[in-house]
Amino acid sequence: MRRWAWLVLWAGGICLAATTAEAREPEQKPMLLFAHRGGSFEFDENTMEAFRGSYERGLRGFETDVRLTGDGAFVILHDDTLERTHDGEGHVERQNADALRSVKSKKGNPLLFLDDLLDYFADKPGVYLELEMKTSNKELYPDDRLEEYCRKLLDAVRAKRPEGSDYVLTSFDERPLRILKGLDPDVDLLLITSGPCDAKIVQRAKDIGVKRIGCRMDGTSRASVRAAHEAGLIVTGWPGHTLEDYHLAVGLGVDAFCSDIPVATRAWRERQAAATGDRPAENP
Repeated sequence: MRRWAWLVLWAGGICLAATTAEAREPEQKPMLLFAHRGGSFEFDENTMEAFRGSYERGLRGFETDVRLTGDGAFVILHDDTLERTHDGEGHVERQNADALRSVKSKKGNPLLFLDDLLDYFADKPGVYLELEMKTSNKELYPDDRLEEYCRKLLDAVRAKRPEGSDYVLTSFDERPLRILKGLDPDVDLLLITSGPCDAKIVQRAKDIGVKRIGCRMDGTSRASVRAAHEAGLIVTGWPGHTLEDYHLAVGLGVDAFCSDIPVATRAWRERQAAATGDRPAENP
């Protein structure tokens, strides 16, 4: 082959290598895997059994739901009423704490109070805990009630969060996020949407002044996640019903993944790390 042909091939190879290097994205931190309601497909959701079980199996990230009883105690419950998950009835917001202490889940676990959950994690640094404020029902949480809710929740978190842990207050409802931002400009907040990551949710987050968003992965693109990152936001993907959902989250490049099967997903990550010789996946 003539010398000029070799030069062309050599130069082309350099250009290709440079283009490939430029196309690579910088190495990201391992995606945070955390347990939705303590791991709702693997344990009795939102019970101490769930949070303890996930923690003892290596999870260090958790999500749960917080409601305020009629006499001012915080309980852990997702639904507006007790019927689906517990042997009680009605809204906890219309009941007092003493009566609720006798309520058990359908699987026999006591209704969990926030103080007990915070006590459990108080000597466990390095935990990521999302506390979702279930305040969207304005009949249960009118504005004056919401002010009390936010002040008491912020005080509870400040009192019992261990050093080195991240406790994030989250909601679909913008009202408590705005109240909390006024109470403490540095409070860590997350805005949840039932839609995908897009320009609309990014703008809502910026308007409120939060740095985190939680988005449905259906309809979310890698480009929209990248745009959210460029706007300075941390992106969580949900739901996480299956291992395929986890793979989707990885492909989308989200920062955190909310899983109903966190123990199984973590075990899969560890097997993959062992098979490839990579360092174990960090969690968080």
